Amino acid sequence: MKNRYVAIMAGGIGSRFWPQSRKNYPKQFLDVLGTGETLIQTTYKRFQKLVPEEHIFIVTGTDYVDLMHEQLPSITAPQILAEPARRNTAPCIAYMAFKLATLDPDATFVVAPSDHLITEQAAFIEVLENALAYAYRSDTMITLGIKPHKPHTGYGYIQYDVDVQGNKENIFKVKTFTEKPSLDMAKTFVESGEFLWNSGIFVWHVQTIMDAFKKFQPEIYEIFAEGKDFYNTPEEADFVKQAYAQCRSISIDYAIMEYAKNVCVIPSNFGWSDLGTWTSLWEKHPKDYLGNAIEGKKVMVYDAENCMILAPDDKMVIIQGLDNYCVIDTNDVLLICKLDQEQRIKDFNTEARRLYGEDYS
Repeated sequence: MKNRYVAIMAGGIGSRFWPQSRKNYPKQFLDVLGTGETLIQTTYKRFQKLVPEEHIFIVTGTDYVDLMHEQLPSITAPQILAEPARRNTAPCIAYMAFKLATLDPDATFVVAPSDHLITEQAAFIEVLENALAYAYRSDTMITLGIKPHKPHTGYGYIQYDVDVQGNKENIFKVKTFTEKPSLDMAKTFVESGEFLWNSGIFVWHVQTIMDAFKKFQPEIYEIFAEGKDFYNTPEEADFVKQAYAQCRSISIDYAIMEYAKNVCVIPSNFGWSDLGTWTSLWEKHPKDYLGNAIEGKKVMVYDAENCMILAPDDKMVIIQGLDNYCVIDTNDVLLICKLDQEQRIKDFNTEARRLYGEDYS
């Protein structure tokens, strides 16, 4: 337990959840499920069951540090890694690894997004306990793969070696990573039984991931290695600002996981959803008898089916005749969009900013 840590990635802006998720108040700080807790609060509480509270770190943007302290009052300043710029997940993980290595060179840690839904908490913790134990005693990088129940084009896929015999630990070698395939390819993946959804949750020993950066991303490695005398000191923030200015934006999948040979996956089923889109929220949200998921106290629905509807509690919204739509009403934006066209929301957001300014980011 003493050498186990968690890094929660909470720096994104949730652009596919626009217009509710905004640059100045992104979805990890919202109660999108109507549970009375924001996504970051739920995630933080979840990991308190795995490691001591002081072993949970959060990587977020400098603009969100105050908001993080507001939503997680017990967290201390050293537990928040403030990114001065968005550089995707590889620099984020490198920063965490180098900082943690100066605190505990024998650390094993989990990396997880802040905005995922996990409905089966006990199963989730059990899988992570297994992964942490395996990663501690082996030079292996572990990812959690979700058993797919349908073809999905919004997720990455992991192909794994299903033919390994006598695998008591349920840990399998990864063959390939594929980012967001076409529908036909996704159907083939699911039918083969050799593919899992990529959850974006990783487990590794701190030295293992640092060695991987040194081998596959030497430029990023060298940038963060230069800060060994600054991590966990008052000079850390100034160093990180300089480091991020030198880093390119790249995901951990493209930077390391696709090249490394020591990657394993644990096929998992713990009620996971990445809550990345309005459809994913609709799938997990309680619905009325016509399949409508509704948030808002004064929403009236007639002849409508399979819709995701969100409105302020003090605003009356009347919906009639819609099927398979999302209707998202915020203080300054009303979005009405077919659920099967929601991948265009990013484009809508880009165009709104171009035409009417960054207030709509």
